[in-house]
Amino acid sequence: MASLERNNRILLDLVQQPGNNVCADCGVPGLHRNLPAVSRMKSIRLDLWEDSVVEFMKERGNSEAKAIFEKCIPDFYYRPQQKDCVVLKDQWIRAKYERREFTGESTIYQHAYSLDMFEATLWKKGKDNKQFLKRIFQLSRKDFTLKYFTKEDSKVPKAVISMKDLNAVFQPEKIAHAHGLQISYLQEERTRNLFVYHENGQVIVSLFNAIRATRLAYLQKKHPTLRTSELLPKITRHCLKEGYMEKTGPTHREPFKRRWFTLCSMNRKLLYFKTPLDATELGAVFIGTESHSYSVSESSCRSSRGGRWHCGITLQTPGRQFVFMCEVEQERREWLEAFTKIITQPMTPEDYANEANMRRGK
Repeated sequence: MASLERNNRILLDLVQQPGNNVCADCGVPGLHRNLPAVSRMKSIRLDLWEDSVVEFMKERGNSEAKAIFEKCIPDFYYRPQQKDCVVLKDQWIRAKYERREFTGESTIYQHAYSLDMFEATLWKKGKDNKQFLKRIFQLSRKDFTLKYFTKEDSKVPKAVISMKDLNAVFQPEKIAHAHGLQISYLQEERTRNLFVYHENGQVIVSLFNAIRATRLAYLQKKHPTLRTSELLPKITRHCLKEGYMEKTGPTHREPFKRRWFTLCSMNRKLLYFKTPLDATELGAVFIGTESHSYSVSESSCRSSRGGRWHCGITLQTPGRQFVFMCEVEQERREWLEAFTKIITQPMTPEDYANEANMRRGK
């Protein structure tokens, strides 16, 4: 009993030390329950801890463990956050402890991400239908492109995608697969989406990190004077807000129609689609700053032209006033917050160029 009480006191004290209050990997320790070959789950208060295990924990807390298992993480490698999907967290843990990718013992895995050619066969959704078909993807570090082929013996790729505007983000709920990945890029000044997955979590996460490695190499070549820390946020990016809203046309006399919207803070664009899995945008709105006549506010008008929702938003741009309707008040607050975040964010020279290009395109 004395030993049990002593161990409990030691463990409770360890939890209070910096770095030990959350899971060392993703902030969600429950994920480790599904990885018995990698880790063991124990409750500080409910489980019996052997003296040897307690002594081990005293010597190897989270900070000490990170110094070993996160010794050599490449700059481009994505470290999942608590909000990220399960496959990212799962493969992060397996990369650290099962494959020991970052201990410095072997560089075989890290070299794989930065090969001149990275190839994977993925299930890809059709452009105009919901059917997923196998496609061969080739990521080239030599010419900074991602290509995909419809058949193994195809000589000509179906598409050649430049790293210039490519983005990749996991979307398991949207794609209805735990390993679903959305790849987006510009095609003739319009956003084109590819929805893909692989049954093996390691393959899809490895492709994701290989894309990040290639994107970083591209940005380093394009911006040789910028530090790596300045480029990392630009490699891949999550959207600021996504979801359905209703919108009307430019005269505000057109019927309201439900559309899927995606707002990205990196390029300051609001994109809209008919459905979440559309291959190409229906339209895009650039969002500048308040000093350039952009603003957002609640709208008190009620949708009476075919719309079902009544929580309005007015987005004012130099060329047009947009009116949107949200289903519930919470959604309206979230959209207003997201729009405001971009409007209050200073524009970069690249933003001014993008705004001018969009105006010329209209």
